Amino acid sequence: MRAAVHVALHFILPAAVARFGTRSRRFQTFLWLMAGLCIDLDHLWANPVYDPNRCSVGFHTLHRWEVLPLYVLLCLFPKTRWLGVGLCLHIALDLTDCWWMVWS
Repeated sequence: MRAAVHVALHFILPAAVARFGTRSRRFQTFLWLMAGLCIDLDHLWANPVYDPNRCSVGFHTLHRWEVLPLYVLLCLFPKTRWLGVGLCLHIALDLTDCWWMVWS
């Protein structure tokens, strides 16, 4: 159940941000926000690929603490803003899942 909610939020939150956070080019904004999901490709070189009891943040290559400032930096420039927001939303959702894992 937790995994299903987590995956659903990776689609619902970007859709809400695109819908309520932009006035024009909503679909294009949504696609850029969804591009933030591409960092999950780093799960493919983990062993095992999926572990429901593993926190992604800090473990997977593109989820490391060292790259988070880059994602925030992308938010500062108009051409990369929505990709940066998508990446930051992705990390925030993954952190939420980690906390949910610990407290449940």
